[in-house]
This record gives sequence, structure tokens and C-alpha cells, in this order.
Amino acid sequence: MLDVPAEEVTKAYRTVTSNYKKYAKIPGFRAGKVPESVIRRRFADGIRKDVIDGLLPERFNKAVLELGIRPVGEPRVTELTVEDGKPLHVKAIFEFIPEFSIEGYQQVTVEKPPVEVTEEEYQRELEQLRESRSTIEPVEEDRALKDGDWAQITYKGLIEGETEAAPVDHPTDKDLSAGTPVIAGEDTLVEVGGKDTMEAFNTALRGAKPGQELKAEVIYPAEYAEPKLAGKTVAYEVAVKAIKKRIVPELTDDFAKELGQYENLAELETRVREHLASRKRRSVEGETKDRLLAALIERYPFAVPESLVQQQIDTRLERGLRALAAQGMKTEQMRKLDFARLRAAQRDGSVAEVKTNILLDRISTEENISISDEELDRELQLAALQSREPVDALRTRLKTDGGLERIKEQMRREKTASVLYERLPA
Repeated sequence: MLDVPAEEVTKAYRTVTSNYKKYAKIPGFRAGKVPESVIRRRFADGIRKDVIDGLLPERFNKAVLELGIRPVGEPRVTELTVEDGKPLHVKAIFEFIPEFSIEGYQQVTVEKPPVEVTEEEYQRELEQLRESRSTIEPVEEDRALKDGDWAQITYKGLIEGETEAAPVDHPTDKDLSAGTPVIAGEDTLVEVGGKDTMEAFNTALRGAKPGQELKAEVIYPAEYAEPKLAGKTVAYEVAVKAIKKRIVPELTDDFAKELGQYENLAELETRVREHLASRKRRSVEGETKDRLLAALIERYPFAVPESLVQQQIDTRLERGLRALAAQGMKTEQMRKLDFARLRAAQRDGSVAEVKTNILLDRISTEENISISDEELDRELQLAALQSREPVDALRTRLKTDGGLERIKEQMRREKTASVLYERLPA
């Protein structure tokens, strides 16, 4: 609640009215000669607004400073009376970040896993690289299907309790193991004994040869991912057309050269180790920071302003909608989304993010952590490259819309989190 003495209100009205009188253009009056009574009557709303704008902001900021609190967002005015010759009275409600102690934050720790790459991890990475370059080739010898083979099949399935469906004209080649919703398919590849292949298909295909026709009854669990098949029993007729096998290339100099930028296998192995080490370091550091920040939130419980939570929910939803748009979702489809449910689902995560930001801001102040001009310049250079925008134009735009300060604020938080991470005992 704030009150301004009547004499100050009167002075403000005179000053504002005088300014209007200087520049007002009203038919029948010369510039600067319009009677004050006409000015006040003609521009009553504008004068009132200018008086309020001239009297309140500075006094509001001073009152808040005296309270020793940090407001969040714009205040919501619940009472306001302003009239020339009378005291101005205003009552406003605003949210603020509460004061709380962070004493002992240096002693909050979590386990800090090692970031060194193990030989097992390295070999697994090489194996995945080999498999990524594998090919599916025909088996020329006359033999039956066995685990590890790929069966090329034609199939037709009938869902129990439903009339027979006409085969699709152009079936997709989706793997049966993924539970394709298509009832018929041509030249589909199924891995015999594959971890994702339905067991009924594994049983039917093992020992079969090209040219054989088989039957398989698949009972899909109620929680199956494809609603059309969930909880249903499907009778399949399967014709085996060919046997194929996966050919995984050997690790040789030729293999390294085929990847494009390596002279030999030794160079490839070195680069794989470096890439794996960098990826593991980022992963371990990110996960450990998340656990550390969660521990800090648990150690220092405090209420957060609802407006900040709602802003964070907005940010998360906008990010999610951009991702959906990038995946091809149309605006008309987005309008049909249940936004109330989506907002509710984002609430807990948003509260945690707001608390994390407030804690990191407090700790960065305690630690005197700041962002140098050189650090900001590097960040802007990267952002300019990503947006394909001249860095000077980007800087100007960000200064105008307040984005530059938001970037510095986020960089400061990330730097603070890194400082806390580096201090963790190994």
C-alpha cells in the first residue's frame, strides 16, 4: 500500500497539464493558448495516466527496496484513487522471491562417477560402428532358417473375431517384430530369434526353408503399443521366400577408409576413443549436475512465485510445439491438443527448473561468479553461426528484446553449476 500527499499530486497535475497545454492543437484556439479547463476536460484520461506514471514507479521501487525484497513480474493493482487536490492511494499485490539461507551449500555432495572410458565401452562402440555398416545379403546354400538369419516373407494376418480383411495394395515393409498394424505384407524381413521378434514367429520360422508356407498364431499383450493389436489374437499365414544374413564388416584399413576421413584403422580407433571420451564426459557431467542440483533443492526448500512457474511451463510447451512442428505436425492438429493436460504434466518439472535457477543465482552471487565480455562474445559467435545471422545484427537484436541479458543470466548459471561440479570429490 502506498500513499502520495495531496500537494505532490496537485503539483504533478499542474506539470502534466502544462505540458499538454504547450503542444495541444484544438480547433478555435492558438497553440499554447488553450484554457487549462479545456485541456483538463479534453485530455482527462491521458493526464491522469501521466500523473500516475510520474508519481508511482519511483516511489514503488523505493518502497520495495526498503522492504528488502525482490519483486517478480509486474504488480497487480487492486486499489487506486487519484484526483487533483487529494492524496493518491494505491494498493498493489506482487510476487517476490523469498529470502532463504543457503548456508552450507558447499557441503552438499553427490557421487561423482569416473569419466574414463573402459575397454568394454570402447569395444562396444566399435561393434556398433561395424553393425551400422552391415548389409543384408542372400544365403546361397540350401539350408533351413536358424537364429540370427533374416527371413524374407510374405504374410497375411486375420484378427480373431473380425471378418477377413482385404490385403493392402501397397503394403509397407515394416518389421513384423515391431508389431506392424498392416494385416498383409510382401518381402518383409524378420530376424529369427531377434530380441524384438514375436516368439510365435521365431517358433514358426526356425527350421523352415524357402518355399514353405507356415502358420503362426500371435497373442498380443493388452499393453501392446499398437492399439489395433493390443489384447488381440492374430492368425498369420506366412510364406518363406528367401533366407538372408547380416554381414558385418571386419575392422581393417579398408573399412576405415570407406568411412571417408581416415587413412587407416589406427586413426579411426583413435578418433573413436576421443569421440567416446568426450560423449561420456558430457553425459556423466550432465547427469551428475542434475543430481547435485536436485540435492540442493531438497536441502533448501522454499516457495517459488507462481508467475515464474507459469513462464517456465510456457517455455517448455513452446519448445515441445516447435519439436512437433519440425516432425511435421500441422497447426490444425496442434489446436486439438489438450493444453490443460499438457500444462499440468509440465508443472513439476517447471517448479524444479525455477528452483534450480533461483538457487544458482544465489550461489553465483555468493561466489562472485560473472560472465566476461570474451565469454559472451564466444557464445554470440556460436549463436550467429547457428542462426546464420551476422553477429553484430544478432547482438543488436538481442539488446533490443532483452535476450542478451537472458543469455548472460543462463551462462552465469551454467558456469556456477560447473564450479560446483568441479568441487565434488572424485
